[in-house]
Order: sequence, then structure tokens, then C-alpha cells
Amino acid sequence: MGALGKALALAVVAASALLMSGCVAPPIALPPSMPLHHHRSLPVGDEPVDLDPDEFTTDIDNPYWPMKPGTQWVYRESDPDGDLTVRVTVTSETKVVANGVEARVVRDTVSRGGELVEDTFDWYAQDRAGNIWYLGEQTAEFEHGEMVSTEGSFEAGVDGAQPGIALPARPRPGMAYRQEYLEGEAEDAGAVLGVDELVEVPYGAYDGALLTRDTTPLEPDVEELKFYARGVGPVLTVAVSGGSGREELLDVRTVPDGTGTGPLGSPE
Repeated sequence: MGALGKALALAVVAASALLMSGCVAPPIALPPSMPLHHHRSLPVGDEPVDLDPDEFTTDIDNPYWPMKPGTQWVYRESDPDGDLTVRVTVTSETKVVANGVEARVVRDTVSRGGELVEDTFDWYAQDRAGNIWYLGEQTAEFEHGEMVSTEGSFEAGVDGAQPGIALPARPRPGMAYRQEYLEGEAEDAGAVLGVDELVEVPYGAYDGALLTRDTTPLEPDVEELKFYARGVGPVLTVAVSGGSGREELLDVRTVPDGTGTGPLGSPE
């Protein structure tokens, strides 16, 4: 591991230690030797893109997040009000979003003690280069079984919403990109910090992991680090600023066809 990788590893260890002790870690700054750069094929900010639907597929095989229908990831998310269970399911369904691209429907449900907290349909597609694009979401929050908010929902091609990059095809340290864009609602951005990281979660230990930093100008004090293991997908998310959350992978399993295709509020 080079000097940059060691610096990042130490930063992550320090952040994790602070999280476990109940403290909030400061934002992790990029070393001067690794400035962010905009890859010409990846959008940033509110930059418009005109995607050709013929250049996309719903068969997503990016090695850092292969989305085979029927795959379900189960995570434990720490929360001051009690741990949450997060289930992310690649469904057998697809959706043609408003910009004309056909996307894979991925169901993301969050529950606490068996009670639904949040339920979301996410829409992803992969271009010919291998970049995974994020094309929008239909999301709802619940309290005591009742839907209370759909804030954050957006669809590429509607009301100025633009698609973003969930994961680049060939990530390199310093690479920056937007993940989604709807002015004032969804403006998340990502940056690659490392591609040869070590990470351990209850499901397993991995080397050669991808490490990204997620931020948003809508909440400038919030910052998360995410680890992706080759052939597995996202394995760990750690909030290092603006919170103390930690989401770690517990299990990856195959679920029956049709799982996750019910209406919002009925995830199974």
C-alpha cells in the first residue's frame, strides 16, 4: 500500500474509533497529492447530459457492484433510536425513465424492529463503458405504518432532473462525479479516494476494495465514506461528519423471483 493508501487507511481507522466512542469525526480532507478531477465522461454539478438509450443495458455487471436480479444485500445500520435493518434487492423488473433509458429497478427498504421506516425504488442502468448510472428514485418515509413524506423522489428527464453516476467503470483516486441532480432536492456527489483498501464487516473481510467519499451541497457538513468489495458490492458506509452512522453488510442472498416488486409500503 502506498503513502496515499496508508494515509487514507489511518484516517478511516481514526474516524471509526471516534464513531465507536460516540464522538463525531471531522471531515477527511484529500491529501494535496490527490486533487479531485472531473473525468470528461462523468457529469458533475448541474451539467446536462443527453444519454442515448441504445448505449445502456439493465444487465449490470460492474465488478464493484454487480446487480444480478434476485440478489439481496442485508445491512445493519446503527442509529441513536435503535439499529435499523436495510435490505437492498435487485428485482426482476425494469422501468423506462423519462429520459428514455431502460433501468433496473432496485428495492431499498429500511425497518426498525420489523416496522417499515423507508421504502424506495431506485433505478440503475449501465452504459457500454461499464459506468453504472443512477436515473432516479421513488421514495417514501413511514411512521406507524403511514406514509408521511416522498421528499427526495426524482426521475431523470422530469422537472430538470439529471442522471448521475453510481459507480464509475474504471475508478481512479481523485475522480469526481455527481451521483444525482434535482436542484434543491437531490444533489449528491461522489469522489474516489482509493482502489486498494482493506475492509472488514460481519459478512467478511476484503482487500482491493474501492473507497469513495459522498457529499452534498445541500448538507455541507455531512460526509460519508463507502467501501465496495469486488464481486460483492457495497459492504460498509461510515458517516465521518454530520452524524455517527455506520452501515455494515450482514448477508448476501438470493431471493425468489418477484421479491421486492410490490407497491411502496409493501416491500415483500
